[in-house]
Amino acid sequence: MQSLQGHLLVASPQVSDEDFARAVILLIQHSDMQAVGVVLNRPGDTPLGNLLKGADKAAGQCGSCTYWGGPVPGTVMALHTCQSAADLEVLSGVYYSVKKKSLQQLLARPEHRAKLFDGHAGWGPSQLEQQIEAGQWQVVPAQEDHVLGTNHDLWQSVVQGD
Repeated sequence: MQSLQGHLLVASPQVSDEDFARAVILLIQHSDMQAVGVVLNRPGDTPLGNLLKGADKAAGQCGSCTYWGGPVPGTVMALHTCQSAADLEVLSGVYYSVKKKSLQQLLARPEHRAKLFDGHAGWGPSQLEQQIEAGQWQVVPAQEDHVLGTNHDLWQSVVQGD
């Protein structure tokens, strides 16, 4: 199986689950054992200071950069362009951070593009592959602007191939 890390999962129009209807998910990790991603097109309403202790000062710089990442609760995750704060490179020029120290470093560097995610989407062994085979997801290579851009209808844009 080829890893789909750095690819987008685009929900098919038939997906009716409210968590994933019209969702665009970036796969951060993908292996035989699991897949982990974040929903890119669900802006969150949780203030940054509530997600990360001590992040109130950065909230003004970050603006509306918090997103609902998926139904699985957990630690705050970030996708960004700051290589020095990276825990993992997901695709060329786009990095992932989850370690507290990395997130703090990222917030201290407001010149970089960043989105923070509360929660994530996850799949067990073969679960994602079965869903793709059943036509629930279209797989598309991700680009930095898909991940960090501000497209207000990312799902429609990716479906149309923009």
